[in-house]
Amino acid sequence: MILSIFLGVDIGTTAIKIGVIQENQLIYSSELPLQTYGDERIKYQAGEELLARLQAGILAIPQRLRQQVTTISFSVAMHSLMPDDGKKQIFLWSDLQAAEVIEEFKQTDLAAHFYEISGTPIHAMSSFAKLLYFQTIQQYPMGMCWYGLKELVMEYFIGRPVLDYGTASATGMFDLRKKQWSKEILTYLGIDQEQLAPLVDTDRAFTMLPEMCVRFGFDKKIQVVVGASDGTLAAYASYYATGRTASLTIGTSAAIRQITKNIQLDRRKQNFCYYLKGDLMVTGAPSNNGGVVLAWAADQLAEDSADFYQKLPELLDQTEVGAKGLRFWPYLNGERAPYWSNEIKGGFRDLTLQHTRADMLRAVIEGLLLNIRQLVELVAKGEVLSVSGGFFQTSALGQLAADIFNTTCYFASQNEPIFGLYYLLEQPDQLTEETQQVFRPDFTKSSTYQGLAQGYFD
Repeated sequence: MILSIFLGVDIGTTAIKIGVIQENQLIYSSELPLQTYGDERIKYQAGEELLARLQAGILAIPQRLRQQVTTISFSVAMHSLMPDDGKKQIFLWSDLQAAEVIEEFKQTDLAAHFYEISGTPIHAMSSFAKLLYFQTIQQYPMGMCWYGLKELVMEYFIGRPVLDYGTASATGMFDLRKKQWSKEILTYLGIDQEQLAPLVDTDRAFTMLPEMCVRFGFDKKIQVVVGASDGTLAAYASYYATGRTASLTIGTSAAIRQITKNIQLDRRKQNFCYYLKGDLMVTGAPSNNGGVVLAWAADQLAEDSADFYQKLPELLDQTEVGAKGLRFWPYLNGERAPYWSNEIKGGFRDLTLQHTRADMLRAVIEGLLLNIRQLVELVAKGEVLSVSGGFFQTSALGQLAADIFNTTCYFASQNEPIFGLYYLLEQPDQLTEETQQVFRPDFTKSSTYQGLAQGYFD
């Protein structure tokens, strides 16, 4: 008997990741880098180039595995928007063309109302903001169709654009309660739902185009499942592997996520709330400023950037909690939650002649984590966390995070969106992953940080 073989494809903003899974085991994986084009304001991917990379990646899978694949499914980065003008130019979440237009919109009563409908924060990253900008400047014809990464890939494999509820719920145009395009939001934008892709649930399966089966050597019975978005799938992967509903990832950026059965929204701080499947939602909050801030500190403040991370434990041992009163605002890259501002800036506060290079480095790390603490408090207050990302591979940083958040943090490696796809569709026996490391808060240090957190960013 040939066992089920699952092919997962995760299309992000920097790379396409491919994974072949059989009986909970990753038996093949690859990663293909993607190029982002534009400038500081405009950020887009070239659709034809993306599809060529995807094709090459799939064809690189050993033929014997491709012939046995029974299901292929897709995870994509959120907030993309592609005008259907033949150019296949996909504007990414990091595209900031809509920054001024969305700032004006945020001052209206409709901003909070649309947030309540969609669960998507009002920010230049969203598809809603991008579409509002393009409609305002009348760059494209009024009847233009608008798609994104998921629709591009689904049309490639099944012959027509289709979008899942999960990815749609991050566009800012989806009614989270009715699970359909919001007529009210589309009317405001001046578009009809026929200009957007038809919506289906995240586990909806389709038949692959015969010519695509031949091209890739797939069995003609292979199922193409639409899948969901990368952030929600990463959260689900962590939940399924560990049994913990709250997860935190700190890579270049950062995000705290919570699996929930209820729509949870905060009008003031605007956490996101996106659909996953059935009665499951993923609520959370993202930060622009994770490991990118540490990388900046290593380059600009460390004596030797090459061994910065190796020397961090020693640095933290030799400096005091609170960095002698020195504070650091980590907003070097603007900020999403809880401020949702591209204009907010970073920098040191209360810097004096008595502060050393080591104090400054400690302040940078503390400021970064105290900012993320705000997001933990917003989304998962008082809960243990499954943590992942390169940040936590330095154990001293993991311990500092536990102290600042005042919660136990379990390092969990199984947080890739591809495994989220697999768990979502295959539903294997849920096995609690053996964590590699556990970080438990130090009561004394946590008490000090609780005091520091009050007014730190005032």
